[in-house]
Amino acid sequence: MRDLPPGIQVTADAEHAAGVLTPEALSFVADLHRRFGPRRRELLAARTARQAEFDAGKLPGFLPKTAHIREDDGWKVAGAPDDLNDRRVEITGPAEPKMMVNALNSGARVFMCDFEDALSPTWANVVTGQWAVREAVRRRLSLKTDAKTYELNDEIATLVIRPRGWHLDEAHVTIDGEPVSASLFDFGMAFFHNATEQLARGSGPYFYLPKLESHLEARLWNDVFLRAQEARGVPRGSIRATVLVEHILLAFEMDEVLYELREHAAGLNAGRWDYIFSLIKTFRSRDDMVLPDRSMVTMTVPFMRAYTELLVRTCHRRGAHAMGGMAAFIPSRRDPEVNEKALAAVRADKERESGDGFDGTWVAHPDLVPVAREVFDRVLGERPNQKDRQRPEVTDDAEALLDVRVPDGRISEAGVRANISVGLAYLASWLAGNGAAAINNLMEDAATAEISRSQLWQWRTQATPIDGGEPMTAGRYRAWRDDELGTLRDAMPDAPWDAAAELLDELVLSDDYATFLTLVAYGRLG
Repeated sequence: MRDLPPGIQVTADAEHAAGVLTPEALSFVADLHRRFGPRRRELLAARTARQAEFDAGKLPGFLPKTAHIREDDGWKVAGAPDDLNDRRVEITGPAEPKMMVNALNSGARVFMCDFEDALSPTWANVVTGQWAVREAVRRRLSLKTDAKTYELNDEIATLVIRPRGWHLDEAHVTIDGEPVSASLFDFGMAFFHNATEQLARGSGPYFYLPKLESHLEARLWNDVFLRAQEARGVPRGSIRATVLVEHILLAFEMDEVLYELREHAAGLNAGRWDYIFSLIKTFRSRDDMVLPDRSMVTMTVPFMRAYTELLVRTCHRRGAHAMGGMAAFIPSRRDPEVNEKALAAVRADKERESGDGFDGTWVAHPDLVPVAREVFDRVLGERPNQKDRQRPEVTDDAEALLDVRVPDGRISEAGVRANISVGLAYLASWLAGNGAAAINNLMEDAATAEISRSQLWQWRTQATPIDGGEPMTAGRYRAWRDDELGTLRDAMPDAPWDAAAELLDELVLSDDYATFLTLVAYGRLG
């Protein structure tokens, strides 16, 4: 590698590295890492301490020390910029050039460009993703394949970037001998290269913040934003961030999160799949909070209903956008019957969200944009959002947020096998460098595998009865894993099934629960 600023090392080369990993950009990231790395480590340690309390039987609740924030009606978040005020349909996808062009051209109002759960973080993917973001901001992103040329339309979706979570490192860049925070690397590179250009074009540096577990982690992001804007000469308040409420603990701190970010806050998003994963993870030691088959944990079960309604009330009370969850269905060109049923389910889901007061929703495929848009158009009309839906009847109800009853819920052999199959299929895709995997007509990201392997681990360690009979054991897991692995191998013989099976075995059979599969899997990427 070329000469770099003192204390900074880049351990591998990649295409586009020369334009992305400039000394100036790396120095900017290094400044953020040096300033905020110690507090990041303290907050990660605090996560571990909180989990120990839950393992000992404690349940979360609303924080007494921040009651004054929740009870104060006098504060609001900053008003939304023009191009982030109407968010009725947002499409998501990895920071991969072809998918970015298709998403930006999809007709959605916003594109969430993902460096997190939908991107397998190979070094090539990460660097190419940053290059593609820079090209997209400047309207230069295009590519040619044997079949087609991909170019941006005159009108494209508003670009929002999702960096990786606080818990992850980027091993290919070290600062003073330690890996850089992946959050600060992803954010820092995107902000350094694009913030000034975005503002000049009438937009701005907009972000989605994943995997937060407390309002103190939001405070850290706010301090990062303040420093970044100062260092680059960008006006304070230019950054706008939407926080994904995808952890059960954050559901008790939504007011506080918006308060910490209030001059930079754009809203909250109901990150449904990670939210389910977080509940399994947080209460993994409790036999009274075991969830049934994943397919039965719908958005209408008590704890999910309470969480989404509270999110809408909290956001609208503070003048923020309330964003709905993912419609992950991938339309099939070969099975009209599957499409008809799935599209009806998508439409019903979006009708529930729009009826509850959400200002917009997520889809994972361009063909779903018209379906979601039609539903929200019917409710919103010419209005950009429905923040006037205040939902005063919704209250802070800790018991409701923790009510994990699922009507007619059961844990079945079919559910166990589905978790094994989906876990293997996603891990094989991720290890091969693809973090957005088409599995059973759904666009899945890492949250899918997290739910699957977490349920398998919990059911095994709790010896949970399957179909009301014999308990889940390591032996039953191995036998069913062999069956599912054989079926998958027959369908796609060239995928890295052995590596995926080895990884899933470690996640399911280890005595200690891994807090994130990506922490275990990252070192195995090619």
